[in-house]
Amino acid sequence: MAICGAFVLPHPPLIIPEVGRGRERGIQDTVDACKEVGRRIAELEPHTMVVSSPHATLYQDYFHISPGACARGSFADFGVPQAAYAVDYDMELANAIAGACKDESIAAGTDYERDPRLDHGTMIALHFVQPHLPNLKVVRIGLSGFSPAEHYNVGRVVQRVSKQLGRRVVWLASGDLSHKLLESGPYGFAPQGPEFDRRVTRDLGAGDLVDLLAMDPSLSERAAECGLRSFWMMAGALHKTAVRCELLSYEGPFGVGYGVASLMPVGEEGADDSCDRLKAYLAVRDNDLRQRKEREDPYVRLARASLEAYVCEGRRIQVPSDLPAELYDTRAGCFVSLKKDGNLRGCIGTILPTRASLAEEICGNAISAGTRDPRFSPVRALELDDLVYDVDVLTAPERIASEAELDVRRYGVIVSTRDGRRGLLLPDLDGVDSVEEQVRIAAQKGRIDLDFDDYQLERFEVVRHL
Repeated sequence: MAICGAFVLPHPPLIIPEVGRGRERGIQDTVDACKEVGRRIAELEPHTMVVSSPHATLYQDYFHISPGACARGSFADFGVPQAAYAVDYDMELANAIAGACKDESIAAGTDYERDPRLDHGTMIALHFVQPHLPNLKVVRIGLSGFSPAEHYNVGRVVQRVSKQLGRRVVWLASGDLSHKLLESGPYGFAPQGPEFDRRVTRDLGAGDLVDLLAMDPSLSERAAECGLRSFWMMAGALHKTAVRCELLSYEGPFGVGYGVASLMPVGEEGADDSCDRLKAYLAVRDNDLRQRKEREDPYVRLARASLEAYVCEGRRIQVPSDLPAELYDTRAGCFVSLKKDGNLRGCIGTILPTRASLAEEICGNAISAGTRDPRFSPVRALELDDLVYDVDVLTAPERIASEAELDVRRYGVIVSTRDGRRGLLLPDLDGVDSVEEQVRIAAQKGRIDLDFDDYQLERFEVVRHL
């Protein structure tokens, strides 16, 4: 069996005694479970450990596989340079994975390395494994902004290539759970934090890898997790393989969730069609998209119809005659946002009305969101069925004296200067949890320096249509 075991391991730096200086005793269950993972990996006698880490080199549109023969790293960034680790890479396996990904048109490879040093997610894995297997070689793979399916496919390639090369491989999915478990924690509290951790730990204990793939992106974003994409890739390494799963521990006393789990393959590897988790996930995703489209209100259906006609036929639609009266009678600014697989795919809008009716405003902004957002390439016809739309209708902006008059969930913000620079951020966005963060992002969008520029603030409310 090529993938002889898979494990989930958190990466709190304080778990390293030189860094923790006693604080690691506050997560003793996690320490003990990580030690157990080290022992279990040793018993499997693998040739290579593949580590997927959120803190390895990361790009939105590329899976980075660490190149070269070896790497070193230390916890100098955490004040302890003497806690250092070194590893030899399995170059043959790494290069074979990169080549196979290229053959399958997966954007992955060994190019574009920014920093060759080992990241702390990988070093914590080594801390618990190397005492048992000091000469174990490693392949290190970074995550990306791609979809669950694309992460899964990288893991699936690793499974296939490892089998072709006759490697016995263990997969180590490095990743913490929510960073928003406690108000007293370093990242504060969000109700989605404990909810996310309950769901992930349940899935890891039950082996429900499809549910991990189908996780609501809004839930994971608001929970501020860092391990989910690592788990998606691990799931691909267990493609069409039954697994025996065990949640070894879960703790979160410092406000960050730490889960440790073991997923052991059973039966024939890659031959159990009932364990084709990619197929099952795509069915769940497609059903969810279909239900979303059935629930779309007239505002969203109008945005969708406008963009689809423009992309597929190059034409602008005539405003239909069967819309709610307010779409003809109202003039207002609006934003149209597009998401694909939970990731933003385009967002363009108008602060104040620029067209004769709200209906025309929505039609025009939908086309702009799909074809003129400078952050993204234009939407292609083959993507249209995968898009999720939001339409936000804005109230007129009002001048405010300070950030104290803002509420990140209720109000959007406009930051502007007298020379015409202006940045806007909508309210209630995933991952934006404080007024300070909201204002900072809006200012960045307007190329405004909050420390040096003379700026003013405005707020507005939105009615969000889904």
